[in-house]
Amino acid sequence: MNRRRLLTLAALAPPALASDGQTLSTKKFQDAIDACGRHGGGTVLIPPGRHLTGTLVLRSNVRLLLEPGAVLLGSTRLADYPVMPGAFRGYTNNYTDKCLIFAEDADNVFIEGRGTIDGQGKAFQGPYKVRPYMIRVINCRNVGVADVTIRDSPMWVQHYLGCEGVAIRGITVRSYVNANNDGIDIDCSSRVRISDCDIASGDDAIVLKSTSSRACRDVAVTNCVLTSACNAFKLGTETNGGFEDIVFSNSTIYDTRLAGIALEMVDGGLMDRVAISNVTLRNTGAPLFVRLGDRARPFVDGGSRQPPGRLRNVTISGVRATGGSRTGCAISGIPGHPIENLTLRDIRLEFLGGGTDEDARRKPEEKADAYPEFKMFGTLPAYGLYCRHVRGLKLHDVEVAVLGKDARPPLVVEDVEGLSVENGPPLLRVG
Repeated sequence: MNRRRLLTLAALAPPALASDGQTLSTKKFQDAIDACGRHGGGTVLIPPGRHLTGTLVLRSNVRLLLEPGAVLLGSTRLADYPVMPGAFRGYTNNYTDKCLIFAEDADNVFIEGRGTIDGQGKAFQGPYKVRPYMIRVINCRNVGVADVTIRDSPMWVQHYLGCEGVAIRGITVRSYVNANNDGIDIDCSSRVRISDCDIASGDDAIVLKSTSSRACRDVAVTNCVLTSACNAFKLGTETNGGFEDIVFSNSTIYDTRLAGIALEMVDGGLMDRVAISNVTLRNTGAPLFVRLGDRARPFVDGGSRQPPGRLRNVTISGVRATGGSRTGCAISGIPGHPIENLTLRDIRLEFLGGGTDEDARRKPEEKADAYPEFKMFGTLPAYGLYCRHVRGLKLHDVEVAVLGKDARPPLVVEDVEGLSVENGPPLLRVG
């Protein structure tokens, strides 16, 4: 059933809802959802007001519609979140098994409207297991989330695991109240479209993961505005099943503490055919970070150690970045396992500078099995691009600038085969 057909079905509002934000309405909402499901589908209306609820389980062909002025409040009592482990096995089984809105093995599930979903995340402190996700969708087909505002999650804001056909459009995320406040997690899913979203998050804003043997495939992210206390757009760190045919375009990243764009392949798998274009960045720890490493973490307890993966066929173009930190940008494989066929085209990167003669002489450690992060190697020997263990590196129309004095060169390459530089070398400008 497609969304247009769904909208012709009856809309149902739970009866006699309390809207004081204190009376628990889980049963009334769930009864309405189940009634729609039994009758082939429909829309459950959430009217204006503050509605307190525990876990809600969506059914096939059901649309949850938050009207303007509606606030769906997650309960602050952990007892109102039953265990929802999910049948899909992956590394996220080590994380929380609770959530506010849940769907599994369902078709045509939608969360829409101009209302707000508030997880009241400040009430939950401690390890993963005592902090629920807000939205968790597992092994579903044709999933849509549109126009809603989602805020203050106890854990990840949204997790789409093993799904096919996901469309996330026009949502606003504001979540800085707890650890692990990722804005959107796309995990082992395919045919995903994310567009026109405004995300401000305490952890990675949009992150693609592969926490089992299934790849993340055919994912397009466009026209988004991202800011994060961690990374803004990231692939990794969990990479077991890999990533293929990924597009990130026409977006803005600002005030991001770690990397604006991070491609991190450290648990085996294949990253292939990634295209990033027309991205503007302002005030990031590093505009770009690309890492092929060997953490080799299995996705199930007791699993075999993953061999190093492959990271290849990546094109990054049309990037404009200002306010990069003194650290610089690392593009690094490991000995015997190079990054393959990486193209940077039409790139303008501006850094704060301040590097010393000692920085310029540094030889960064390999740290093959370390957690990947843009600052994992310390201050780099280049103020712009430090490229190591790469085969097939193209720098075409790349300009690297520095605002202050810096003793380091703009570019350092080590163990790089097939280097192609066109339209001149990266330029040095001292402001």
